Amino acid sequence: MKIDLFDFDLPEELIAQTPLPNRDASRLMVLDKKTGEIRHETFRNILSYLREGDCLVLNDTRVMPARLYGEKEDTGANIEVLLLKQLEGDRWETLVKPAKRVKVGTTIIFGDGRLKATCVNTLEHGGRILQFSYRGIFYEVLEQLGEMPLPPYIKEKLDDPERYQTVYAREIGSAAAPTAGLHFTEQLLDDIRAKGVHIAFITLHVGLGTFRPVNVENIEEHDMHAEFYQMTEETARLLNEVRRQGGRIIAVGTTSTRTLETIATRHNGTFVAESGWTDIFIYPGYEFKAIDGLVTNFHLPKSTLIMLVSALAGRENILRAYNVAVKERYRFFSFGDAMLII
Repeated sequence: MKIDLFDFDLPEELIAQTPLPNRDASRLMVLDKKTGEIRHETFRNILSYLREGDCLVLNDTRVMPARLYGEKEDTGANIEVLLLKQLEGDRWETLVKPAKRVKVGTTIIFGDGRLKATCVNTLEHGGRILQFSYRGIFYEVLEQLGEMPLPPYIKEKLDDPERYQTVYAREIGSAAAPTAGLHFTEQLLDDIRAKGVHIAFITLHVGLGTFRPVNVENIEEHDMHAEFYQMTEETARLLNEVRRQGGRIIAVGTTSTRTLETIATRHNGTFVAESGWTDIFIYPGYEFKAIDGLVTNFHLPKSTLIMLVSALAGRENILRAYNVAVKERYRFFSFGDAMLII
């Protein structure tokens, strides 16, 4: 399956640089995955497409202020560090710039010296394994010294870092936000519950690999990055009950989708409490075992995310919907508008 099958023309001015003042005021394209029919709504009207007994599944991961600016201890040279993944204890996989200045044994000082990092291994493409040392609690130090790592296509500075968090974010560990969830407000979630729709939470810590381009012509040869996920007993029990009662399971975001499909695939279509790492790659031809619908944003051309939504709704339906979105001036990517595939 060739990567060019997932390409489309996107004017750069449609890439949203800032969030709207009100989270639920985004536009919502509703796509019927069977017929390809398209409707145009406001996001808060998603309520009218949900039924009593359905279950929305939200990813409650919280984005770390994972970008750090420091200096080499010996020369004072400026170094930028991006935390990607906690390996064990205070050892992290990171990206550093400029990488050529950080060799094994290099120590980097951040802020007033409350945080230090020593390079213990080098990886490809600027990757480094850093061993951190600090005074106090690591995540509290990070909150004081770190910055929110916005995606590379967002050039404007974010006035309020909380706008790159969902209102239900609580499990810290992501290098990027599960952006489909940015549209929900506490009031909208309350209204959804009041309609008799269940809300369940899973955790998948989003890695920067989510923005890594597919660099192979044949997409089956692409290696997916692995991300940590977790499902509680409470969520597993609820999802199995919703399935038994005939309700629909609607994932909010591709991260929730990948978690649900990973678990359902491993357990013959049922849900169990577990944690682990997933590198599941969903593209057309995949048979869904967990979800009936999906809330998602509009994705990059040729990305693994547009391949995932194409698997759910059909490639032709998705590309036609994206062309309509461009024509109708929808806002794209992290701070952009939303799509409901149902």
